Amino acid sequence: MSTRAPGNDVPIRPIDRLLSFMSLGLLILSVVCFFAIMIGSSSGADMQSGVWPAVAFVPLFGLPIAFLLLLAVLIMSFVRRARANKGD
Repeated sequence: MSTRAPGNDVPIRPIDRLLSFMSLGLLILSVVCFFAIMIGSSSGADMQSGVWPAVAFVPLFGLPIAFLLLLAVLIMSFVRRARANKGD
């Protein structure tokens, strides 16, 4: 536990905010595409033509990329806090 005052928190950098919003956006887009695939396949849509291959591509690569972006934000946050605590 830290004994720092509540007002002396480490500020959020723009790159952290950008990476976290990119991760959240990719996660939401991937989940929406996943549900679209489930609904489309249950309604009998032809999954081999049209926009469906692109819709199937998004969750396949979007979820791991979103996880890696979130991991990068966490690591950068831990490093920044460790450096700030080391300086005090």
